[in-house]
Amino acid sequence: MKPRLDPQEFRGAGHRLVDFVADYLETVEERPIFPKITPAELERLFDEPLPRGPAELELVLDELEHKLLPNCAHVNHPGYLGYITPSPNPVGILGDLLASALNQNPGAWNIGPGATAIERRTVRWLADLAGFGAGAGGNLTSGGTLANFIGMKLGRDWVTRDAAQHDGLRERWAVYASEERHVSIDKAVDAVGFGRGALRALPTDERFRLRLDALEEAIERDERAGVRPACIVGMGGTTNTGSVDDLFALREIADRERMWLHVDAAYGGGMLLSHEHRGVLAGLELADSVTIDPHKWFYAPLDAGAILVRDATRLLRSFGMKPPYLTDRADEGGERYDFFVHGFEQSRRFRALKVWMSFKRYGTNEIGRWVDGNVAQARHLHRSCERDPEFRSAAEPVMSAVCLRYEVPGLPEERSAALHARVARAVEATGRFWISTTALKGRTHFRINPVNLRTRTEHMDQLLELLRTECRAARAAP
Repeated sequence: MKPRLDPQEFRGAGHRLVDFVADYLETVEERPIFPKITPAELERLFDEPLPRGPAELELVLDELEHKLLPNCAHVNHPGYLGYITPSPNPVGILGDLLASALNQNPGAWNIGPGATAIERRTVRWLADLAGFGAGAGGNLTSGGTLANFIGMKLGRDWVTRDAAQHDGLRERWAVYASEERHVSIDKAVDAVGFGRGALRALPTDERFRLRLDALEEAIERDERAGVRPACIVGMGGTTNTGSVDDLFALREIADRERMWLHVDAAYGGGMLLSHEHRGVLAGLELADSVTIDPHKWFYAPLDAGAILVRDATRLLRSFGMKPPYLTDRADEGGERYDFFVHGFEQSRRFRALKVWMSFKRYGTNEIGRWVDGNVAQARHLHRSCERDPEFRSAAEPVMSAVCLRYEVPGLPEERSAALHARVARAVEATGRFWISTTALKGRTHFRINPVNLRTRTEHMDQLLELLRTECRAARAAP
């Protein structure tokens, strides 16, 4: 058995792994997207006792190649069009490898000085894209869920003048968002102490944007009942349709009512790089806090979300605790920036490296062209459905999300939902595409969302033809 830290073994395995990844990315379109295996079969495949002794690294890699790889959902495949999990760019993949090797923790400057500097610069770049000024700040998170949680905590602290941090919530408060919000908003409203019952899920218009009249009415009702308005959550690209709320109007209402305005642009933030659709997120710069996920439409590998704050001092006010065991006595001038006193997490992965490297290697111009390509693919599919008597597109795509419904006159919604689910499973079984289903205003749709470097326009045509075939078959089945 070779020594545990044998550099030659590491070098050989590393070369094999990099070659393997390169070959995998080059040939991924030839693989079925989704495995034909049951959860129980997968459990049995990896069912073994805790290893007590070492094994040759080559054998471990062999096992992964034969057990893990065939049972992945291949998000790098151009036919992966379901959830918003983009294909990671190659440089970002290398960035993750280096981050793991260096194992820096930018939670505190003295255990990750260079990592802290790179993350601060990456946050600055993201803030610039969002239109925030020099006083902005933020940090990278595991994703939109944690970023939205931090946004809600910042809002809670601001509206209570920081009293809630110490005394809890002593009054009833309300948070306002559209029915098209992401579920992470519900979780955040719960976790920061407002309670799920404080969330007002408001109706949307025909383009799935928050209805301002419904927002005004909800605020008025709450104020009459003695409930204080706390936060508005605007959507900067909904998960279902990529719709964007009227951020200018939301800012006016938030100012009038002294409310915090948080914008969830976890998915839609990629449009800040677009060359052809620059105005889609107009007004984003007016938000108090913004969620953006570089691991979505910036094509960085998981995980890399971001919370951006227009006034960076709010981070220190909300999180600024520094116990003696985490106080850096060498920092006499107070120049060492500690992310843990400006955010929720203490131990933090060096997430910024893959994002920083991606920007450096490709630049925003190239990444923006990838974004515009995905938007063009979604709009092509939408236009094809406009000419198709069997399919209806819910709305013209604002971004790259398009929702299609197979129209069967007179078919009850319960049976239509079952048909759409059956067809989605049939599409998965072909191994050529992976899509999801969703509901818009109570009606089931297929949800197709290209956020993929390898997707091409012809894939949209192939998918529509496959959907037509499978929908007709499902409709004819007993």
